[in-house]
Amino acid sequence: MISSSERISRVTPYILMLLGFLLVLTASQAIISPVAQIYLSIIILLCTLAIRKRPGHVARLLMIGLSTFISLRYIFWRLFQTLEFENWFQTTLMLTLLFAEVYSWIILFLGYMQLAWPLNRKECPLPADQSLWPSIDVFIPTYNEDLSVVRNTVLAAVAMDWPAGKLHVHLLDDGRRPEFRTFAGEVGVNYIIRANNQHAKAGNLNHALEHTNSELIAVFDCDHIPVKSFLTRTVGWMVQNRNISLIQTPQHFYSLDPFQRNLDISEHIPPESNLFYGLVQPGNDFWNATLFCGSCAVLRRSALASIDGFAIETVTEDAHTSLKMQRKGWESAYLRETLAGGLATESLALHVGQRIRWARGMVQIFRTDNPLLGRGLSLGQRFCYLSAMLHFFFPIPRIIFLLAPMAFLFLGQNIIYATPLAVMTYVIPHLLQSVLTQSRMQGRWRYSTWNYVYETAIATFLAPVVVVAFFAPQRGTFNVTAKGGLITKDYLDTRMVRPNVIMGCLLIVATIVGVYGMIESRANHTLFQTYGMNLLWVTGNLLIVLAAITVGYERKQVRRAPRIAAQLDIVLRDAVGQQRYPAQTQDLSKGGLSVKMLGPLPGDMQTVEVEYINTRDKITVRVPARIINQRDGLVRLEWMSRNTQDETAIIEMIFGRSDAWSHWSNYSNDKPFHSLTLLTRSVANLLMLIILRRNPQT
Repeated sequence: MISSSERISRVTPYILMLLGFLLVLTASQAIISPVAQIYLSIIILLCTLAIRKRPGHVARLLMIGLSTFISLRYIFWRLFQTLEFENWFQTTLMLTLLFAEVYSWIILFLGYMQLAWPLNRKECPLPADQSLWPSIDVFIPTYNEDLSVVRNTVLAAVAMDWPAGKLHVHLLDDGRRPEFRTFAGEVGVNYIIRANNQHAKAGNLNHALEHTNSELIAVFDCDHIPVKSFLTRTVGWMVQNRNISLIQTPQHFYSLDPFQRNLDISEHIPPESNLFYGLVQPGNDFWNATLFCGSCAVLRRSALASIDGFAIETVTEDAHTSLKMQRKGWESAYLRETLAGGLATESLALHVGQRIRWARGMVQIFRTDNPLLGRGLSLGQRFCYLSAMLHFFFPIPRIIFLLAPMAFLFLGQNIIYATPLAVMTYVIPHLLQSVLTQSRMQGRWRYSTWNYVYETAIATFLAPVVVVAFFAPQRGTFNVTAKGGLITKDYLDTRMVRPNVIMGCLLIVATIVGVYGMIESRANHTLFQTYGMNLLWVTGNLLIVLAAITVGYERKQVRRAPRIAAQLDIVLRDAVGQQRYPAQTQDLSKGGLSVKMLGPLPGDMQTVEVEYINTRDKITVRVPARIINQRDGLVRLEWMSRNTQDETAIIEMIFGRSDAWSHWSNYSNDKPFHSLTLLTRSVANLLMLIILRRNPQT
């Protein structure tokens, strides 16, 4: 049952946001002189700076209100004072830019609404009586992934802490491979196949539903390895509230994504996915609009039955499934605890392929099951789903913003009918307020300006997909994202960067034109300012495009088992088990580990037994390892796994600890200027590296 205080906390943001929006909407339409607009913007900026570092929801809501006010003033000014229709060509260019700006404002407003009051849900304890715990089917769907990737997830799932008679692990093999059947038999999990691959992953899951009967369904992508306590830390909510159909947890990636690895910034900025799982999903949770993400989640069978199983109408079966359940009145929940670790896409090409599927699927849902239409959703749920779907239209506005200043520099077309001073008077406050407000809201989850890099790197590939999905939503098929691959050498993926290289060349030419235009128009003050304004715009675009290009410089990745930093107290024993050598791990992988010793091991020792005991998570490891080398107190060891039990113990030690991924949010809060400096430095370093690689003698 929801307490009265919880009801009040849920209703309060609605009331505050409605009143605030009405006040802001009214005030933002007031027509004032340019000088008054400057003074107003300065006052609001000072207010924003004064409250930016204050904690609590009130400061957050005030910043949202101030930013919305300034942005509304900008968009009303654009709509009612800057449009001039000269001819069809100029009108087309002008309305194209206006479309991109209105889209960006809608996304900004929906984002503010979505993140106004994130719900930091805590774990809910299970009943002390285990007989009250529900039975659970664990689904691990696979299609063409390598067995070396899948077996880690299967062994970890079998080892999860749950009553043995109530935990049933199923390997769903749409690839129908004999070695997978053999492996399933060896480790004691149910092996399920079907006659065809109709409806891809959703069809695979629905087929498994027909052949299982547990009350709850836990779903893990075949590369997502759960911690031992995954079920004990999530299922409590399903037991306490039987109307909850879904509890979703973050999808954490323990390997570097292409942006972190290729830009060599893994220690400086959070991964791209952190914003969604660290902030957007808690925001959705407040509005009872948690999205199912296809993995690391627990669902209720009766809720799935009420919508005839996992959604098959689109290629993003996960988000569509949660939408359909919420239309039926089922509740959802999000627990911001990293309880599983998976593999990120290895290259920019694979990353783009994954995002193509997401974009196609979300646009398909927008067309076929629009959240603004139909029954069953609250206003908050409609806005959250609308925000998620409209987000994937970003490639078109992103390309428009990159090309827009060229309309004047190359074609001499005025697409904003206002003096440069008037434009800057409205544009700069709008940009500053939105950057400062989003920086405050996004904090350690996403750094300023980096979203432009993420979007620009993939925009040209997603744009045609979005257009086709919008006009022909029935087209498009499910594509599986490959995981666990290797990159044998550093190289520039010319196919993936070619569109942005062309864009970069255009921007460089536009920069030259802008500089030349400023020199030639020194005597014409207005024309000089117009060239200067567009030159500034082009320069910013060029920095973003260069960063997007450098993401395509693929770094070598030859480890099949990524090393994971972890400081664990262990004991090394000699061959007969009489001598004990305390040590601490520095990093771990499926292949071996590095440990720090207090003193050297005997020089003639070749093998040891690694002992690790974790009473909290019920993990006991005693596995032999070969000494590869030791130097300056650091010993490198290679696992000598004897059987499946040893392999399971190694997986539990690396991936099964409750705190295995607790560091996922260990980033400092965003500082916009520092973020921009970091971006500039990363681009400079990578461009220099590419130049040196191509000219080794330099």
